[in-house]
Amino acid sequence: MRRIFGVRIDNISYKDAIIKIENFLKEDKIHTIYTPNPEIVMHARDDVKLKSILDSGDLVTADGIGLIYAAKLKSKPLKGRVTGYDMSIEMLEIANRENYSIYLLGGEEGVAKKAAKNIEEKYTNIQVVGNHNGFFKGSHTGDKDHKDEMEIIQDINRVNPDIIFVGLGFPRQEIWIDSNKDRIKGRVIIGNGGVIDILGGKANRAPEIWQKIGLEWLYRLIKNPSRIKRQIILPKFMIEVLIKKDVVK
Repeated sequence: MRRIFGVRIDNISYKDAIIKIENFLKEDKIHTIYTPNPEIVMHARDDVKLKSILDSGDLVTADGIGLIYAAKLKSKPLKGRVTGYDMSIEMLEIANRENYSIYLLGGEEGVAKKAAKNIEEKYTNIQVVGNHNGFFKGSHTGDKDHKDEMEIIQDINRVNPDIIFVGLGFPRQEIWIDSNKDRIKGRVIIGNGGVIDILGGKANRAPEIWQKIGLEWLYRLIKNPSRIKRQIILPKFMIEVLIKKDVVK
């Protein structure tokens, strides 16, 4: 395990992360997966609650390439980048092979439903047992136990899925998962941002060449310039890595 700006990052390879997930899916209890990037790490550094949520995860992987660079610069390298998207797609492969079920929570109205349809068309052994958009009141909006939230929890527990994708965006998805994990039936629950949007055809992942050179964030920024307010934190992250000691332990 590493700590970057005090935030937990599991020092695990992609292959070992998938093995861990396969083992999670064999156990009859919920396991939480979080995938922080530099933006999330910088927020968690200054937010005790968010840092505590990440610390409590069963698997916490380095999603952003900036975390890989930071660890390497401080001579405490991570075994590799393990993204929420890649793990999510691999979970679909596992689910298709093992006949696991899945529930999708997130995205605009109709996106999760379209994602469910696309998943079932591509992975014929997966049963998408439920879906719901991400626009509801609940723990993530400061309305814990709101009627909307309770109805969703009841729906999830009624179908008892093996895998739950939660795409509410950071930090809402992390807050929602942490607040409700002890009353949700399932085996693996992952906060995976825009994965449901991609599966539903609303968004595209950066081309592979952008991923390989570590500029996936720039591709997303070009496609959606409004992200500049969020991504301005990235150069701040790297500057602090360069000038400060003990930011990686």
